[in-house]
Amino acid sequence: MNALIRYVYLSMIYTFFYLPILVLIIYSFNHSAYSMVWHGFSFQWYRELIHDTDMQVIALHSLIVGVLAATIATTIGTLASVALYRYKFYGKQLLRSLIFILIVSPDIVMGIALLILFSSLKISLGFWTLLLSHITFCIPFVVVTVYSRMVGFDRNIFEAARDLGASDFHIFRQIFVPMLLPAIIAGWLLSFTLSLDDVIISYFVTGPDFQILPLQIFSMVRLGVTPEVNALCSAMFILTLIIVFSAQLALRKK
Repeated sequence: MNALIRYVYLSMIYTFFYLPILVLIIYSFNHSAYSMVWHGFSFQWYRELIHDTDMQVIALHSLIVGVLAATIATTIGTLASVALYRYKFYGKQLLRSLIFILIVSPDIVMGIALLILFSSLKISLGFWTLLLSHITFCIPFVVVTVYSRMVGFDRNIFEAARDLGASDFHIFRQIFVPMLLPAIIAGWLLSFTLSLDDVIISYFVTGPDFQILPLQIFSMVRLGVTPEVNALCSAMFILTLIIVFSAQLALRKK
C-alpha cells in the first residue's frame, strides 16, 4: 500500500512538471495561430522558424551567453570550492555565508545592484555586462554543488598524496578533478539552464543592441506568443535532453 502511494505521489509530481512542456510541444504542431483549439497537424511553425533569421540570431545569442557563462562560472566555482574545502584563510566563514546569501537573494535585487555597478563604472550595457552578470549569479550555484560533493571525501587521500610528494596542482588535477567530475558537470548544466532562462537580471543589464531569447519571448507575450515560439522552445527542450543524456552516458562509461 505504501509503495502504491509513493508511485501515485511521484506520478502526480512528474505530471505537474512535464505536462505543460508536453502541451507546448503538441501545440507547436497546431495548424493555427493564437488559438488553443486544435486545427490539425502541421510543420508550418517549424518551417517558419527555419526561415526566421532574427529569431535564430536571438536564440544563438542565448546559447553563446549560456555556454560562456556556464563554462567560466564552473571554472571559478570549482576553484573556489576547493579553496573553501582545503585551505584556512581570514574571512572564510564570511565568504561561505555570502555565497548562500547570493543564492537566496531576490533576482530583482541582484539585477538592480549590477545595473548600479555598471552605471557607476560607465560600462555600456550589452553583451559583456550580460555575460558578467550571468557568471556572477551562476558561481554560487556551482560552489554549492561542487562543495557538497567534497563533504563526503576522505581527507586522508590528500594527505597520502602530499606524503608521496604530490604538489597542490597535481592533487587538484589528478585527484580532485576526477572525483569531482559528476558535480562539475552538474554545476555546468545547472549554470547553463539558469543562464538560458533568466529574465529579471537580464532585463536590467542588457542593452538594445544585444537581445536574448527569454527577453524576446517576454516582450512577445504582450501581443501573444505564436506557435513559432512553441516550436523554438520544443527544439531547445529536445537539445537540453540530448545534452543531459549525453552527459549521463559519458559519466557511466567513465
